[in-house]
Amino acid sequence: MPESLDNAAGERMDLDDYYADFERHFWHVKEFWKLERGQTFAEPGDESWQAFNSGDWGLSMRRLAERRSDLLDYHRQASQAGVATWRIRVVEKPFSAYLQWELNLLKIRDETGGPIRILDVAEVAEFEEEGPLPEIYTLDDQVMYQAIYDDQGVLAYALKYNDPDLIRRSRQFIRRLYDRGELISSYFAREIAGLPPARPESPLPSGYLIETGRPRPIRS
Repeated sequence: MPESLDNAAGERMDLDDYYADFERHFWHVKEFWKLERGQTFAEPGDESWQAFNSGDWGLSMRRLAERRSDLLDYHRQASQAGVATWRIRVVEKPFSAYLQWELNLLKIRDETGGPIRILDVAEVAEFEEEGPLPEIYTLDDQVMYQAIYDDQGVLAYALKYNDPDLIRRSRQFIRRLYDRGELISSYFAREIAGLPPARPESPLPSGYLIETGRPRPIRS
């Protein structure tokens, strides 16, 4: 990780507090920048992911297609509020089943108004001598969140950072990676479009959230 997070201590937030805090900030900023690094996650609050997790790729893709209108509305509302969003997605080969699923979702996000670029993991190797880059996202200079996942790839909690200088440096870092990335449209057409349906390597048990004391749907 670049020096921006080396010694920073974030405030731990349980999921309900994190979701509410994110909503309070998101609609009142101008720029949202997100870095996505992990290759395998679980999205138990997402109907498309749940179909993928059960082994039904066709239903999963249909559920994604059904989300297009909602994502159009979301990005339209963000634009009207003056909020612009950008994401850089780091990828490794061979693709994990999750990543293949997620890139289908990210392609729709990009097409509906949320620009996304792709960066091969080799391009961030110089920053990962002490481990993978974190999952971080910035909202202007006001706040930055780091998503923390459990051993099954389910979002467990978030860390919140308020130091404007730290947030500014982190945003600049994410933007530099974004500037080096490839448009998801061309990447998807070349690398993903022709792949056979993906099957989850280790499906998440249906009762996992109940077993872990997190009964509500989880959004990452």
